[in-house]
Amino acid sequence: MKLPDNDASLAYALARLGLGINIALHGLTRLPHLQSFAAGLREQFAATFLPSASVTIAAYGIAIAEALLGVLLLLGTFLRPTLIAGSLLMSLLLFGTCLIQNWNAAGIQMIYLAFYSVMLATAKFDAFSIDALRRRA
Repeated sequence: MKLPDNDASLAYALARLGLGINIALHGLTRLPHLQSFAAGLREQFAATFLPSASVTIAAYGIAIAEALLGVLLLLGTFLRPTLIAGSLLMSLLLFGTCLIQNWNAAGIQMIYLAFYSVMLATAKFDAFSIDALRRRA
């Protein structure tokens, strides 16, 4: 069982690690404060057409999804579905951010979406993850 030692595989692993830390901590730091996170989102979206209840449900879902997806990225397990789900989550966040016309945040979210897309497009370089261990076994 020889591990690949090329720079592309190492770069992919480091990028996955960085994205995983970022997304996991987005969610994990929100989990203990879900009610205040949801209240803040309800306030931000009060002037939009979205019902308050749907904003609350989305807030809980966003925090839980970020925590779960981030941990899966850190471990490198279910990588393809995780990257797809992360891209869809970013699209949902982008929709809300554009709805409240927060264009600076929308630009940052586009960078996240691009990062997810590049990770998905270069998944063939995944060599240092649980998925890669399973493939070699």
